[in-house]
Amino acid sequence: MAKTPEGNIKRKINLLLDSYGNHVYTFMPVPSGYGVATIDYFVCMDGIFVGIEAKAPGKRPTARQESTLADIRAAGGSTFVVDGDESLEVLKQFLHSITHAWRNA
Repeated sequence: MAKTPEGNIKRKINLLLDSYGNHVYTFMPVPSGYGVATIDYFVCMDGIFVGIEAKAPGKRPTARQESTLADIRAAGGSTFVVDGDESLEVLKQFLHSITHAWRNA
């Protein structure tokens, strides 16, 4: 079991992303204290780019994380902040719509 509330959210996100098998590429940068601060997940799924920031319930992204999310949206990607089951369900529905559209194209 995850040791922190944010860790529990990440565990749920990982399970969701893993359920799509080879239809999803996921990169989770390892924070090192050097370079540019970033978000938790960079995902490409069936040609769609998605940025995901995991937060403990009720927490919000930092200003730098919000800036990264805004940059992704400006470049045409989609972004999500997941802080609980409700926002995880929104992400799940979005990912489902990608695979549904791709498979029915």
